[in-house]
Formats: sequence, structure tokens, C-alpha cells
Amino acid sequence: MAMMYRLHTDLYAGLWGQLFLGFMGLLLVVALVSGVVLYAPFTRKLAFGTVRHERSRRVRWLDLHNVLGIVTLTWALVVGATGIINTWAELLLKVWQKTELAELTAPYAGLPRVTKLAPMHDVIAIAEKTEPGMKVRFVAFPGTRFATPHHYVVFMHGDTPLTSRLHKPVLIDAQTGVLTASRALPWYLVALTVSQPLHFGDYGGQALKLLWALLDIGTIVVLITGLYLWLKRGKAAAARPAEERALEDA
Repeated sequence: MAMMYRLHTDLYAGLWGQLFLGFMGLLLVVALVSGVVLYAPFTRKLAFGTVRHERSRRVRWLDLHNVLGIVTLTWALVVGATGIINTWAELLLKVWQKTELAELTAPYAGLPRVTKLAPMHDVIAIAEKTEPGMKVRFVAFPGTRFATPHHYVVFMHGDTPLTSRLHKPVLIDAQTGVLTASRALPWYLVALTVSQPLHFGDYGGQALKLLWALLDIGTIVVLITGLYLWLKRGKAAAARPAEERALEDA
């Protein structure tokens, strides 16, 4: 599962792999939108969900492609768009660190590294007192990816279906244990945190994960049928006049 996760998120290529997958996601969204534009003319004389089994193999695959494509359209758009946002995670985090986080911790610039850390129990107690009604999601230690060299960053979250996905960082001086700041994440990181459960389908329990898996299978069939139709395009071009007349009479 760890191998598949890395393959899915960055192709084992780090940030460049993430950006490449983001570009592929953008092409997916373009393909979906263009597919919607083409759907109506191709199916205007057919009942919804029709697959003409009596016709040629290419026509049957075209009908199957159209039916599954329109059924999974909304889901595919959501997963594609949120996937694009997820590939920007590293860049968005760096923007936050270089702007708002740097502004909050500007008085600490140039100070020596922390040699003695405040007790973790006190740090958590301060964060819970600062944000009553919220719970601790995780604590980033000084000098790690989500913190600064001089601060603990306690990420808090709510207890409703929406707020449980939204994090609020509380910065606490790592040496003195004094509160430095508490500020909500900027809109672009909020968009990122909201898009992640939508993309992975992990906010509605096992039933939603099963639905996500079934929709994935449907999307894979759409891709396979699209690939088949693309490979057969040469033969279709040669027979196009006759087939177009046949489709018009259908």
C-alpha cells in the first residue's frame, strides 16, 4: 500500500512528480468537459443508458463509453479537480511558511537554536486553553516540517464533519512555553484540507470508500473504451460516411 500511495501521489519523483500528476489531472478535467460537449450530439436520438448491442463492436463500445462517462461525470470532475489541488500541497505549504508563518515568527529571526524544550503537557494545555472547544490533531516539534526552529505548532481541529477537517495552528515558544500566536489557516490551505477527503473518499466511513472504489472501476472502463475507440480511429475514418448515415437513420 505504501508503494502504491507513493506511485499515486508523486510517481517516486518528489515535487516534480506531483506537478506532473497535477498537469495530468488538468488534462483529465479538460477531457471531461469536452466529453460533455460531445455527448449531446452523439446521443440526441437515443434513450438514456442505451447500448446498441445489435450494432458493430465499435458502436457498442462507443455507447458503453458514453453511458459510463455521463454517469461518473460529476464524481470524476470532483476527484480530478481535488487531485489537482492535492498536487500543490508542497508548494502551498511553502507559501504559508514564507508568508504568514514568517510574519508571525519574525521577532525570532536570528536567535540561537532552542536547547531546552518546554514540557509537552504544558504545551498541549496552553493550546487547548487558547482554542476551547477544539481538539489537538497533532503537535509539530521545533525544526520539523510543519513548525519553526523556535516553536511548537499545535494543530487543532473541530468536532463537526466539516471543522474536523479544518486545522488551526497554535504557535507556542518552544523554550518558554508562552503562546506566540493563533491564527486560522489561509484560504488556499483550507481548500487543500477540504479537497483531500473529497479526493480519497475517507469522510463517510467504509460505505463511501466502497462507492469510491466502484466509481473508480467505472472510470477505468471509460478509459479503456476511450482507448479502444482511439485505436480504431483509422478504420472508423475510412468507413465514416456510411456509418454516419447509419447513425442518422438510427
